[in-house]
Amino acid sequence: MDTCLVLTIISDDRPGVVEQIAACVDQHKGSWQESRMAHLDGKFAGILRVSCATEDVAALSQALQALESSGIQVLLSEGQREQGSAQQSLHISAIGPDRPGIVLELSRAFAQGGFNVAQLDTDCSSMPWSGDPQFEAKYQLQIQADCDTVELQDRLDAIADELALDIQIEEAS
Repeated sequence: MDTCLVLTIISDDRPGVVEQIAACVDQHKGSWQESRMAHLDGKFAGILRVSCATEDVAALSQALQALESSGIQVLLSEGQREQGSAQQSLHISAIGPDRPGIVLELSRAFAQGGFNVAQLDTDCSSMPWSGDPQFEAKYQLQIQADCDTVELQDRLDAIADELALDIQIEEAS
């Protein structure tokens, strides 16, 4: 039976980081399943899911931890198979003037409504006409059938008014 490991990785950004991780996974009979990685402020950061035979987990884990000697920090956690009732997804995008608290207010509204954040991508840029800082957030939410999307819409409308955001909601297909 296969075991899934979820890895969090951070190192100074430099060529070869992904290759070192991939080589380690391959040498220890692991299979790279999915990942999200990015360059952020001179650092390379990522999360990934690796599967391997249960009997190979200890050796793979030890080898990944040994990457610390080459400047790659790896945090490991055994994954859990997702179970539960069928879920649907919502995509939420918010864009507007940058200010502290945007992610907090949006995430609080989602948590209070029982919506799970499955993915979050954010970016700061400049507004096209003024050059003022602009913040953009894109959420993918997992929702149970009994979650109240009307109440969520009301909460998001209030946040949009308070923070001068354009917030869009669309059901994932």
